[in-house]
Amino acid sequence: MKVLIVGGGIAGTSLAILLARAGVTVELAERHPTWTALGSGITLQGNALRVLRDLGVWDRVKAEGYAFDSVGIRTPTGKLLFESDDIKSGGPDLPASLGMYRPALCAILVEAAQSAGAELTLGRTVTSVDPVAFDDGTTGEYDLVVGADGIRSSVRRMIGIGTEPRPVGMGAWRAHVPRPAQIQRTELMYGGPCYIAGYCPTGENSIYAYLVDKVTDQAVIPRERLADMMRELAQPYGGAWEEIKPTLTDTAPINYTHFEWLLVDEPWHRGNVLLLGDAVHACPPTLAQGAAQCLEDAAVLAELLLARGGPDQTLFEEFRDRRIERVRTVVETSLQIARWQMEPGPGADVPGAMARVAAAMTDRP
Repeated sequence: MKVLIVGGGIAGTSLAILLARAGVTVELAERHPTWTALGSGITLQGNALRVLRDLGVWDRVKAEGYAFDSVGIRTPTGKLLFESDDIKSGGPDLPASLGMYRPALCAILVEAAQSAGAELTLGRTVTSVDPVAFDDGTTGEYDLVVGADGIRSSVRRMIGIGTEPRPVGMGAWRAHVPRPAQIQRTELMYGGPCYIAGYCPTGENSIYAYLVDKVTDQAVIPRERLADMMRELAQPYGGAWEEIKPTLTDTAPINYTHFEWLLVDEPWHRGNVLLLGDAVHACPPTLAQGAAQCLEDAAVLAELLLARGGPDQTLFEEFRDRRIERVRTVVETSLQIARWQMEPGPGADVPGAMARVAAAMTDRP
């Protein structure tokens, strides 16, 4: 079996690991000239950690990240309102959550895919998938082509699926900065000028701090103003933010992204081309389940392919059937939480929604 994976993000590299180590010939094409990972940090819940353990990279992830089992809710001044234990959706022998630097996770997965025998090529992508042609003028023949090229998937458009990302109405300022000793888990502040002011440890010495606010036109944000603008938004917040604010300097890695969502309801394949990950389902990070669902996609697809020895139409349908309701739950609940955060009301129950989804994720997909 010969498989082409288009896209070198979490879904693509994870699938490459699982297939290559089972003896499948795997080529992965990543259009960027270097391995890049958008964002500052990432929160991985237990069901994501379960797949990372299956990939054989858990020890490295655990060593480079920061594990914790609870979440705290605070006022804008830093007063603790309540704390709750997170559900261990990956099982009792794994942490409930782990934060880490997103590029570090990317590097671990890339190295594991290469070690497993996958052929990874940077600065290369497809210009067509039927037949397969690349932007360097070469062509290829494959039993399966997997579009794992993200929320703005070119492969999705090439196979005639017209679903496009839709805006959520909010965006996040994120910074990767030194960890104050008092920050030992994810904590969220509600009730201030932003929808959320939060932070998550990403290692012994680092955190990612974030401010979620109404969406801002990225085209009008000069790069040199990012630190100033994030400091201004953070000014009203106390507690651990008093230690974070001085680190928001021009040299700090700061970025701004607006949240979008996507859910492809129609079949995820055409011929021998199949989509997975953010190419078919993406959501705002209000549940910290986006990466987990990409990892689960890779695990389920690899399981089905290796059990059958190759792709067929029934396999593609079974893959979508196994995944669609689970990812729908995550996307729809993530959007509901975002709406509650933008327009709080008497029926809002963010902790309850989070707990329900975490409980649903305890079962393997």
